[in-house]
Amino acid sequence: MNWDTLYILRQEILLTVLILIQLIGDLSEDEKRKSIIHVTLFSFLLFTLLGFLPGEPASLFGGMYVSDDLRTLLKNILSISTLIILLQSSSWLQKPDNQTKIGAFYLSLFSTLMGMYFMIAAGNFLMLYLGLELATLPLTLLAAFDKQLRRSAEAGVKLLMSSAVSSAVLLFGLSMIYGVYGTFYFTELSVLSDSSYLSVLALIFFIAGLAFKLSLVPFHLWTADVYEGAPLSVTSYFSVVSKGAALFTLMLVLYRVFATQNATWSLALNILAITTMVVGNLFALRQKNMKRFLAFSSITQAGFMMLGFMNGGSLGMTTLVYFMLIYAVSNLAIFGVLAIVSNTTSKENMDDFNGFYKTNPGLSLIMLVSLFSLAGIPPVAGFFGKFFLFTAAASSGLYILVFIAVLNATLSLYYYLLVVKAMFINTNDTPIPTLHTTLYEKAAFALCLMGVAVIGFMSSLYNYIQSLM
Repeated sequence: MNWDTLYILRQEILLTVLILIQLIGDLSEDEKRKSIIHVTLFSFLLFTLLGFLPGEPASLFGGMYVSDDLRTLLKNILSISTLIILLQSSSWLQKPDNQTKIGAFYLSLFSTLMGMYFMIAAGNFLMLYLGLELATLPLTLLAAFDKQLRRSAEAGVKLLMSSAVSSAVLLFGLSMIYGVYGTFYFTELSVLSDSSYLSVLALIFFIAGLAFKLSLVPFHLWTADVYEGAPLSVTSYFSVVSKGAALFTLMLVLYRVFATQNATWSLALNILAITTMVVGNLFALRQKNMKRFLAFSSITQAGFMMLGFMNGGSLGMTTLVYFMLIYAVSNLAIFGVLAIVSNTTSKENMDDFNGFYKTNPGLSLIMLVSLFSLAGIPPVAGFFGKFFLFTAAASSGLYILVFIAVLNATLSLYYYLLVVKAMFINTNDTPIPTLHTTLYEKAAFALCLMGVAVIGFMSSLYNYIQSLM
C-alpha cells in the first residue's frame, strides 16, 4: 500500500482515526469526558475540510472500491450534515445522564458514517452490502440510545426488525442479479443487458431493499415509531444522513449500472413516488407530535425525490444531489430548534409551540424559514429544489406525475403552516420559556441558514454538480 492508495482512502482512514480517538477517550476519567466533545468537534471539522481536497478518479481492491469527484462530493455532503448534527448534539451529550455515554455515541455515529462511505464508494454489490450492514447495525444502537426510556428501546427493536427484513429482500435481489448476469461488478454489469422477467424481478427486489432505508411507501411503517422513540439528535441523523446515503447509493446504481433498464426502474419509482407523496401527506396532517410530524414530512420529501429519477440523463442526477443538499440544511435547522426545546423542557408536541415567537423570536424565525424551504415557498432554497425536480420529471413527458406532485406540494403547505400558526398566531398561557443557545448551536444554525438562503441562488454550485455527472 503506497501513499497514493492512502490518499484515495483518506476519508475512510481519517474516520478510522476518529473512531480510535473515541475508544481511547472513553477510557478517561468521568470529569474529563466533557473535553471529548470539544476535541471531537474540532477533529471532525478538520476531517470535513480535508474531505474537499482534490483527487483523481481511481479504483482499489480489484474494482470493489471506486473514487471520483462525484463520490467525494456525496461523501462531503454527508460529512457536512454530520458536522451540523454533532454541533447540535453537544448540549444534549453534556446532560448528566449522557456524559458516561459520550464515547459510545460518537463511536456508533462514526461507524455508521463509515458504512455509508463504503456504500457510496462501492464498485461491487458485495462492497455495497457490507457498507449497508456496517451503516445499519450501529444505527439500531443509536435508536435505542436512551436505554432508560421504553420507547427508545422499542425504536431500536423495530429498526432492527425492519432492517433485517430489508437486508433479506436486498440479498434476495442480489442473488438473482448474480444468477442472471454472473457478476457483481458494476463496470461489467453496466455493459450487459437482459430483459428477462428474472432480471426485472431482481431489480425490483434491490429497489425494495433500499426503499426501506428511504422510507418509501409501503416500506415506511417503521419510520414514525423510530423517529419518535430515538433521541432527537439521532432522529435528525436518520432523517438526513441515513436517507441521503440510501438516495445517493440508489442513484449511482440505477444511473450508472442499470441505465439500460431505465424503463423498468423509472416505472417502479413512478408508482412509489405517487404513493409516498400521497400517504406521507395524509398522515402528516394528523400528527401532533413534532417528531412524528417530521417523520411523515420526510416520507413525503422522499416521494418528491423520486421525481429526479424520472429523467434518465444528467439532469436527473444533478437535481437529486442538489435537492438532497437543500433538504439536509432545511431539515437540520428544524431539528436543531426541536432539540433545544426538548433538551430544556422535554416538550415535543405541536401545541407546545403555541406562542413560541413571543418568548423565542430568533428560534421561531429559524423554524419559519426552514419550514418554508421544505414547503417550497420562494425565495428560499427549497423552492428551487422542487422546481428542478418537477422540471426533471416534466422533461420526460410525465405531466400527470408532475401534476400530482404539485397537488401534494400544495397540500403540504397546510401542515407546514400549522406549525407557523402555532408559533406566531396561537396563544399559550404557559409558553415555552426563553431559551439560550450555545456557541456550537449558533454555528450549526448559521450553516443551515446560510444553506437555506444562499444555495438556491448559487448557479455555480448547480453547474459544478452537473459537471460531475
